Amino acid sequence: MTLEEERKALEEQRRTLEREKKEFARRVENEDRRLEQQQKLFDMKFKILEEELVKLATEKEHVKKQKAFYQRVSDFSVTEEQPVIRGEMFFSGVESRQSLKKRYKDLIKIYHPDNLDGDKNTVQEINSEYHKLCAVYKN
Repeated sequence: MTLEEERKALEEQRRTLEREKKEFARRVENEDRRLEQQQKLFDMKFKILEEELVKLATEKEHVKKQKAFYQRVSDFSVTEEQPVIRGEMFFSGVESRQSLKKRYKDLIKIYHPDNLDGDKNTVQEINSEYHKLCAVYKN
């Protein structure tokens, strides 16, 4: 093999190595971008999970409070001596007009006479107390 042939072979090897180097750099860059995108996606999913966990904890606390309230209501359930629960009992703990309206809607859903456990007298008592409290929270 002559010197000129060796030079051409070396030059061809150099070009091949340069192409391989560029291809490798391109693959590394693509992999870095892919990993970065995966990390962003993971961070977004983790943030969503954290937010949902907070919401779930808040809902759990709300359900716990409602359960305690309805337990207190059931403690004063209807007896033969006292046919209707006093209206103020249903609205204990209400501190604003908005919470008053929400509680009223919830109570009407439960005690409406069309429901299985509904009672006309209880609904009348709830309505009476609701109107009294509406006047209080109007200001």
